[in-house]
Amino acid sequence: MADADLKLLYRELVSMEIELWDGIEGRLRAEYDLPLTSFEVLHLLQHRPGRRIQDIAEEFSITVGGTSKVVDRLESAGLCERRANPNDRRSSIVELTPEGRKLVDGALKVFEEELELRIGSVIPEQSVREMTALLSTLRAAGHTLDAERKAAAQLPKRPGRRTS
Repeated sequence: MADADLKLLYRELVSMEIELWDGIEGRLRAEYDLPLTSFEVLHLLQHRPGRRIQDIAEEFSITVGGTSKVVDRLESAGLCERRANPNDRRSSIVELTPEGRKLVDGALKVFEEELELRIGSVIPEQSVREMTALLSTLRAAGHTLDAERKAAAQLPKRPGRRTS
């Protein structure tokens, strides 16, 4: 494949992600004073309650420290709360408060409207399914490559071989 084609695809994917993020976040902030990162965490907690900080971090491929900071802000705003994890005393479970559930319900409508305006009204449903499958394939391949590289880095070096 031509190098220029891959670079163009990269640029389009990155630009689309930034513009989509900014557009949705702009509406959420304007209508709910809610950053998109916070909405994503609240939405996850609504659909999959009882998540640990580690679970949330893994879901979004972000650090545990970054996730903890987001949850701290949401907790301070009264939108979620931590409770003891009955299965592991070293961690806590994060759950929505009634106020958090109410906020995410309203914000979800804005989120879905913006997705429809920016994607659904532009490309047919079949194309959405095809693009979703392609992007999932690319992400899975990237995860496999990252895991292989991590495993290779952890292998002991064989004596007598140069690594440079």
